[in-house]
Amino acid sequence: MTLGASLLDGTLRGLSRLIQLHPEAWRVRRGLTRIDDIPYLDSGSGAHTLDIYRPKRLAGLVPVVLYVHGGGFRILSKETHWMMAQAFASRGYLVCNINYRLAPRHPFPTPLADVCCAALWVKRNVHRFGGDATRLILAGESAGANLVSALAFCHSFRRPEPWARALFEADIAPRAVLAACGILQVSDPGRFERRKTLPRIVNSRIHLVSNSYLKGVGTPTPLLADPLRLAESDAPTDRELPPFFLPCGTKDPILDDSRRMCAALERRGAVARAPIYPGGLHAFHAMLWDDLARQMWRDQFAFLDELGLGPEARIYQAEQTCL
Repeated sequence: MTLGASLLDGTLRGLSRLIQLHPEAWRVRRGLTRIDDIPYLDSGSGAHTLDIYRPKRLAGLVPVVLYVHGGGFRILSKETHWMMAQAFASRGYLVCNINYRLAPRHPFPTPLADVCCAALWVKRNVHRFGGDATRLILAGESAGANLVSALAFCHSFRRPEPWARALFEADIAPRAVLAACGILQVSDPGRFERRKTLPRIVNSRIHLVSNSYLKGVGTPTPLLADPLRLAESDAPTDRELPPFFLPCGTKDPILDDSRRMCAALERRGAVARAPIYPGGLHAFHAMLWDDLARQMWRDQFAFLDELGLGPEARIYQAEQTCL
């Protein structure tokens, strides 16, 4: 990890720990059970663990959210993204909030292969914790949106990669994909600059993400590294595509990826929505106390309700949950 990445990672981790001290975070947490550091692979590595968040009182099995954190494939963890897991769990879902190995030390396909292994663990084990794996929702932001989109495509497209083939054969069928502000094509990072002039620091970070995740990857770039390109390709699906919710803000420099993905999915006959939030920055919805973020979460839960994926047990209503 570079010095700049280390500083950013440390700053965001510190901010995440600070937010946990907020009184609202404590209020919501009282209604939840959290089980930390469950291994989904027997590697002995913390990168192969997940945390489970769930309501303390369950009347039966509830829908499951497999949450994959962002961070440009390079930084952050399940620990920094506790607020995302808590927001879903406070609505009544059981959440598996996972770690995975990070680039550049572990470039593509390692992070995606890890996420596939986590999904296999969820299907085989989540019922023991009160989750219904037949009502599986994939969720993630930024790089996590890329990974959950690729994970969903591993179910819909028969692929030759061993880890993708294992997922396809296990028939892990997500009922919905929540892919927020995703970098859905990692290759050709210059496309954003060609579309409009970006601040130098933003442009350099997009290139850094691409170079880190695709380190040592030859050309052409594998389609599962670029789920957007797979969606836009002529490759036929082997199974129906799940519904996608692709929220993004107007001030997000990678907004065009969400728009393109929505259009590609619609051309394939899939249910896809890409609500655009005026003034929203990249990953704006992580600031759960902000009015724009609250609106996005309300829209997201309404989307799940429309699909019949709203849990019966709700600890707090989304509009009341700010952390």
